[in-house]
Amino acid sequence: MASIIAVLLFALPVFAQTASQPMPENASAKSYGDGWECNIGFRLNENACVAVVVPQNAYDTNRSYGSGWECLHGFRRTDEAACVAVEVPEGGFLDPSGERWRCLRGYIKVDDTCQEIVLPANAYLVVASYGSTWTCERGFEATGDQCTAIAVPANAYLNRSGYGQPWTCERGFFEQAGLCEAVAIPAHAYFDDTSYGSGWKCDRGYAASAKTCEFINVPENAHLDRSGNRWECDKNFQKSQGLCVLNN
Repeated sequence: MASIIAVLLFALPVFAQTASQPMPENASAKSYGDGWECNIGFRLNENACVAVVVPQNAYDTNRSYGSGWECLHGFRRTDEAACVAVEVPEGGFLDPSGERWRCLRGYIKVDDTCQEIVLPANAYLVVASYGSTWTCERGFEATGDQCTAIAVPANAYLNRSGYGQPWTCERGFFEQAGLCEAVAIPAHAYFDDTSYGSGWKCDRGYAASAKTCEFINVPENAHLDRSGNRWECDKNFQKSQGLCVLNN
């Protein structure tokens, strides 16, 4: 206990000295609270207020904290005492910060230069943070560093898909081996424009069999189901060997 008291007594003068530290030159009492702060044109350095030295191509920030100065627009800080001009390459411009540069539209940053983007025929510039800086016009597709015309087969049209097949067969045709073949609709069927299947469906009362529609023989005690292309047994009957027999 005595040792603890001795430590506290030893520490008290240190705290008292910090709290009552005298105000240095070029400082003033704070307008609120206790303590002091450096005057305008001076900044705090340890326990003293030293004059702000504004280097060439810089301006005084009138702040007592930090370096007390900032570089002019178009200049950047190299160390704690200098501002050097931002070297903007051909095809570039200063960004709003005034400390960096970017490339103009139509140019791309390569190391410390802006290189002009070479557009192939039938292409236009796009804004992209990665990947290609250009894309092909409608009706063309990228092949290496060129834009080649899309070969659209007869009875097809260009679609707006950004990936996959760039063309779609017209209504009444379906894709087969890169061509658009006419849908052959058998007797007792009608055209079906869903994106899958044969392209046709059988009329009600007929069922698909290979490439034809066969008449459905509905047995006794049965009826066509909702689709109209199959039959099912009436209530209280069950299917047995192609017939509808009474439930036991």
